[in-house]
Amino acid sequence: MNPNDSVTAINWQDDHLKLLDQRLLPHQVVWLDITNTEQTVAAIRDMVVRGAPAIGITAAYGIVMAVRAHFAQSSEKWQSLIQADLELLRDARPTAVNLAWAINRMAGIINGIEEADPVPRLLAEAKAIHEQDIAANRHMGELGAELISPGKGVLTHCNAGSLATGGYGTALGVIRSAWQQKRIDAVYADETRPWLQGARLTAWELIEDGIP
Repeated sequence: MNPNDSVTAINWQDDHLKLLDQRLLPHQVVWLDITNTEQTVAAIRDMVVRGAPAIGITAAYGIVMAVRAHFAQSSEKWQSLIQADLELLRDARPTAVNLAWAINRMAGIINGIEEADPVPRLLAEAKAIHEQDIAANRHMGELGAELISPGKGVLTHCNAGSLATGGYGTALGVIRSAWQQKRIDAVYADETRPWLQGARLTAWELIEDGIP
């Protein structure tokens, strides 16, 4: 376990999703309870959650909650009822490539599901999407760190860390691994307009994990 990996933005808790409200960082750490499609769409659209991988994971969990509601409404028609929710989620952030990818992956399960209760199967798939993203980030971090010569400062742009992914991060995953291997001395995080993701969010992540 990497001790410099304390930041998380997406948590499935009991029967619903909890999202770290990134709009309020670094001044406030506030978690929002997300329980339905409308709240999931709003969280994606309004930048509560941002970063294509994080958006895709959020949508996958959103589909689980939508299916649960529709299955409770009608165990026979839930597959047709869910289609409108899939389109609402797809339109929440059309430019996030992981959003359409995650929705299509979940839709493939929906179309072929045979279980009497579809929710456990779909929740397992959403968790797999989440866990696979973290695993890929960790692997990327190890590979990328090998390319950094020891004793260097690193410049990173925007936010490509735990806040933008399922966890660990892509660019910041490389930095986290390089820091653990004592390959870097400091990180320079610059801004991205208009949300200042680099200066605001990346700097917050680094401070949380004790990386200078």
